[in-house]
Amino acid sequence: MSVITHDVIVIGAGPAGISAALTAASRGLKTLLLDEQARPGGQIYRNITAVSAAVATLLGPDYRHGASLTERLTVSGVEVKFGAMVWDVAQDLTVTAQQDGASFQVRAPQLIAATGAMERPSPIPGWTLPGVLNAGAAQIALKSAGAVPSGRVILAGAGPLLLLVACQLLDAGVTLAGIIETAPAVNRWRALRHLPAALGAGAYLLKGMRMLRRLRRQGVPMYAAASDVRIEGRERVQGVSFTAAGKAHRIGADVVLLHHGVVPNTQLSRLLRVDHVWDAEQLAWRARTDAWGQTSLAGLRIAGDGAGIAGALAAEPTGSLAALGAAQALGRISVEECRSHAEPLRGALKKQLRIRPFLDALYRPPQWLATPPDETIVCRCEEVSAGRIREMAQLGCQGPNQTKFFSRCGMGPCQGRMCGLTVTQILSQELGKTPEEVGAYHIRSPLKPLPLGSLAALANQEEEETHEH
Repeated sequence: MSVITHDVIVIGAGPAGISAALTAASRGLKTLLLDEQARPGGQIYRNITAVSAAVATLLGPDYRHGASLTERLTVSGVEVKFGAMVWDVAQDLTVTAQQDGASFQVRAPQLIAATGAMERPSPIPGWTLPGVLNAGAAQIALKSAGAVPSGRVILAGAGPLLLLVACQLLDAGVTLAGIIETAPAVNRWRALRHLPAALGAGAYLLKGMRMLRRLRRQGVPMYAAASDVRIEGRERVQGVSFTAAGKAHRIGADVVLLHHGVVPNTQLSRLLRVDHVWDAEQLAWRARTDAWGQTSLAGLRIAGDGAGIAGALAAEPTGSLAALGAAQALGRISVEECRSHAEPLRGALKKQLRIRPFLDALYRPPQWLATPPDETIVCRCEEVSAGRIREMAQLGCQGPNQTKFFSRCGMGPCQGRMCGLTVTQILSQELGKTPEEVGAYHIRSPLKPLPLGSLAALANQEEEETHEH
């Protein structure tokens, strides 16, 4: 067992992680914030402290809001390690991370994981062709380097980010060849019953309407309820074919950006074997947590989108609530004081969550996305097709881990991040079981590839500590 080095360790410097670290430090807890990026902000506010004024203006006020968070972090006195890739967390909450090519270990009785979300995989025919990216990748390139895709760009999928990225690229001078929305028409009827509650978050609805109006005014071709989507090309993408309004279409393209929403990043919580549930609304796994972010493993809390997709502004109060829960568990504040500080945070969170059921229903991914054609590559690392996964089910594999053993699906560098959700859904359909019954991949360390030299540095560190004692 490692020596305790801090009261609270926070993994992830996005809105939830920064809020958690600030709140923990304000309660007098010795706090360490770890993040893999070189600067704070997470994915949503990536590079906010170094972005050019022109790019910040293009990305809009929602992105610039991140500057207020990062400024507070700078003057907070929180111990921060950037460029620190967490690759293992033990059951006693010892965190092993790598920084500057060398691994190190830290430990606290309270650990807050704010590892955020990742884009839902979009396994459609041709999605592995050069020139096909996730829409989020285009945003990262814009935030990090002010770079945008060249040539004719198509956006395909469903979700608010699809419209946002389209408007941002349009402002950057990109040629949009079309937007292919895949959300089924029935989603609109499903969303209607949530509209009264969503009206309480009218600013979000107006923002969406303005983006749609802008795209139409600019003459961007838009197609709704598309199906049979296929990306065509030989050496690289050349176009997209699909069916919409009962007609077959084909649009030429040089770049295709895919997006079907985001899902919680559960790699760390899966590593620690905490309880997970299948969210039938968001069609994704999430760790089971209480109102303070506490999981089934004592001391491990999850804040932000890692515990369920709710957005950046909702992530902030969840981070603070997790930190308050940690402070109360450590005896630094009373139960009454904890509840008092939590009340306004819960009010802010409730306000942000009003829109969520409406968005979840409106942008629910189409069923065909979870049941790709046999020839479609599902596991990009090991080039395993959907047909191969179905063959595994026919041979008797009852879950993703058996499938991994027989087909190598999920054994590549991404550790199942890109294929895990799809594999669970394909097996669910083939076996006639629920996703909960099928389960998910068992995750093992290292969470990400690392050089042997990094491990050697950790061994040397442990040897030095042994000699000192």
